[in-house]
Amino acid sequence: MDSSAYSLARETYAALGVDTEAALTRLAATPISLHCWQGDDVGGFEKPNATLSGGGIQATGNYPGKARTLDELRQDLDLVYKLLPGRHRLNLHAIYGDFAGKLVDRDAIEPKHFASWVAWAQARKLHGLDFNPSCFSHPFAADGATLSHDCKAVRDFWIAHCAAARRIGASFGKTFGTTTTTNVWIPDGSKDTPFDRSGPRQRLAASLDAVFAEKLSATDHRDAVESKLFGIGAESYTVGSHEFYLGYASKRGDIAYCLDAGHFHPTESLADKIASVLQFTPSLLLHVSRGVRWDSDHVVTCDDATRAIFEELVRGGFLGRTAIGLDYFDASINRVAAWVIGTRAAQKALLGALLEPATLLRTAEQTGDHALRLALFEESRALPLGLIWDEFCRRENVPVGLGFMDEIKSYERSVLAHR
Repeated sequence: MDSSAYSLARETYAALGVDTEAALTRLAATPISLHCWQGDDVGGFEKPNATLSGGGIQATGNYPGKARTLDELRQDLDLVYKLLPGRHRLNLHAIYGDFAGKLVDRDAIEPKHFASWVAWAQARKLHGLDFNPSCFSHPFAADGATLSHDCKAVRDFWIAHCAAARRIGASFGKTFGTTTTTNVWIPDGSKDTPFDRSGPRQRLAASLDAVFAEKLSATDHRDAVESKLFGIGAESYTVGSHEFYLGYASKRGDIAYCLDAGHFHPTESLADKIASVLQFTPSLLLHVSRGVRWDSDHVVTCDDATRAIFEELVRGGFLGRTAIGLDYFDASINRVAAWVIGTRAAQKALLGALLEPATLLRTAEQTGDHALRLALFEESRALPLGLIWDEFCRRENVPVGLGFMDEIKSYERSVLAHR
């Protein structure tokens, strides 16, 4: 394909009132935060030979090439960012600190333990870093409770950890000059039916109040809380449910609510929740995933569900109030490919939303011409999105089409196969 193909596609969209240049400009200005845990199956580097994380999180598969060290993880990420159009972010979990072989307990982590990540990200001109406390894979999380634990000492430990994570996130934001999102998710729940559903939630609310007590710069830092419908080992009851965290974030008024595409029933529409959540919370953290069967966290594809999420962000004018991140971990395929395929799919879904004939659709709806609205929706499915995407990749000097897979396969032969 050459630029003449783009010119024809541009004319096709223009006939429906769509400015493809404006869409490409907005796409280039929208960063996506890649999740560091795709590269090593959510093990982290607190201690050598880390295993699967547990606590409602599990990566499946044993494809060769898993990153075993920070250096290997960063080497893999270097290739990933090279193959992605646009300027993006990296989302770190606390267990990915650079601890220099020393055991630093979670309540004692500091910005210095992530200084090498900051230097790495600055050297590669990333848009910024995001952060998460790691409330799993720890002796104080072994019984499935953290911030909602009935033991005050355990709760205090996790409060200290989450508070430390917020300070680390704020230090990232100050360094990069972009707002860091620090997202709190906990695995607390019950495998079987509990008697007391209220007590743990009362304790969780009090713990969160303590976590968020320290005032941090809103320019540097954004807090977020993430719900979950259920988890492995927490099939019957999740303390931090959708209703709990939506209520908590709405009451606070200064915390983003995280919607994870894998954390709801497969027949629920995440897109339908966005406008409701943003009526009552200041901002949204979006975790783009693909829950084929509940929270299965498959690699993102540009499917109808993913496109609907981004369409809602664009249609509602919510992009400026939304931080977009990825959250999946597939160890059954090449992990670098999983990152690249998923990120590019999310970008294509966003581009598709930016290329909708919004003016025509809005007018048809406002005038009650629902037949025209339906016809426009259907016509939009056949518009040449791929040609606009190819032009974006060309301008960003990254492989067009399947060209990225050639580089990934070469890297697999020369690097990953030797791990």
